[in-house]
Amino acid sequence: MAQRVDVVVVGLGVGGEEVAGKLAEAGLAVVGIESNLVGGECPYWGCVPSKMMIRGGNALEEARRVAKLAGSATVHPDWTPIAKRIREEATDDWDDTVAVDRFVGKGGRFVRGYAALTGPRTVTVADQEFEATRAIVIGTGAAPSAPPIEGLAGTPYWTNREAIEVEDLPVSLIVLGGGAIGVELAQVFARFGVRVTVVESADRLVPIEEPEASAQVRTALEADGVVVHTGMHASRVLHSEAEGFAVEIGQGAPAVTGDRLLVATGRRARIADLGLETVGLDETARWLETDDRMRAADGIWAVGDVTGRGAFTHMAMYEAGVAIRDILGQEGPPADYRAVPRVTFTDPELGSVGLTEAEARDRGMSVRVGLTDITTSSRGWIHKEGNAGLIKLVADGEVLVGATSVGPTGGEVLSMLTLAVHARVPLAQLRSMIYAYPTFHRAVEDALRNLA
Repeated sequence: MAQRVDVVVVGLGVGGEEVAGKLAEAGLAVVGIESNLVGGECPYWGCVPSKMMIRGGNALEEARRVAKLAGSATVHPDWTPIAKRIREEATDDWDDTVAVDRFVGKGGRFVRGYAALTGPRTVTVADQEFEATRAIVIGTGAAPSAPPIEGLAGTPYWTNREAIEVEDLPVSLIVLGGGAIGVELAQVFARFGVRVTVVESADRLVPIEEPEASAQVRTALEADGVVVHTGMHASRVLHSEAEGFAVEIGQGAPAVTGDRLLVATGRRARIADLGLETVGLDETARWLETDDRMRAADGIWAVGDVTGRGAFTHMAMYEAGVAIRDILGQEGPPADYRAVPRVTFTDPELGSVGLTEAEARDRGMSVRVGLTDITTSSRGWIHKEGNAGLIKLVADGEVLVGATSVGPTGGEVLSMLTLAVHARVPLAQLRSMIYAYPTFHRAVEDALRNLA
């Protein structure tokens, strides 16, 4: 017989854990089900440990810049402190006991296992069945999606997980995919002395970003010794224990070789085998479609990576907040995706929000673009080494609809631009602000002057 509860949350990644915990704190009877680690990708294989890696790589690069700024320094990369910090400070050696106890401490009931929907309000995990009288919430996240390249399947290629867990660095590494994950990991491994080659099928790195930003990222990676191939499609993968990997990229180019291969070509929602057909949903879809209250079907909500609106922790938390309010019957704004920020944590950082210039033009907007080079700003000139960056603004008439911030603090400068896009702040008001001097964000004022 099914056990009756108020809410069942399937998948306790960032979004699911937030929903389950907040609803339990609100006094509802909540069952949280997770087959892997509570907290999901971010704290164990994503944003937290990867930024620890990046922090170490950036520290090495800053030390190398001392000679041109303040004297001399000798740099000897050592991966050991990074691997140790990831295990001890970020992941508890990939143990989620603390996260489980945190959820249970809020009043939730935790079940470890693989769950499946068996009807409009029922969820089965192992030999237990639960009837959710109020809500089922799906937050099962997304998994790396490997392309159907001849010879790839069955080889010991890395995803982001193996790259994060590595204790002994390879001599050389091939990275398939020049999106955010690919370029971040490529740069950090290169800074620790690994010979890195990136292969991207699009005509530029981070192709969802502005072309000017893509060019900045490529220049930065190549300065770190990364070999970049864009517009190249991997057609075949060869592997042997003795010789490592060889990736054929066609067009008469020689095969790319490396000890290890990291596949960072995209992610797909974990929705297969969830029993979605029992509630009228398509389990063969790439993502779960939701409305502006995060409802995927009657009595079913979805949050986080499974919704396909960006595999970001901040997106999962945002959508969780919308779902929580809706399930509790509370007032609050619906989901609004006009000003979704994202940051690629290369050096320089690449932050963007809203529409790119191309997207705005495709929508038939009255597009105006303002661009400025960070190095020409007072702060950029003072900063000197490591000062590469730009600000690009995209306006529809007299309102910003998108912006890109590249620079030493590109993700931080993005905050004011995100607010401007989200709140539809008129350009006249942005121009009349007082911008602190000398700051990187003051370059926004220059980009505003250049709008045309």
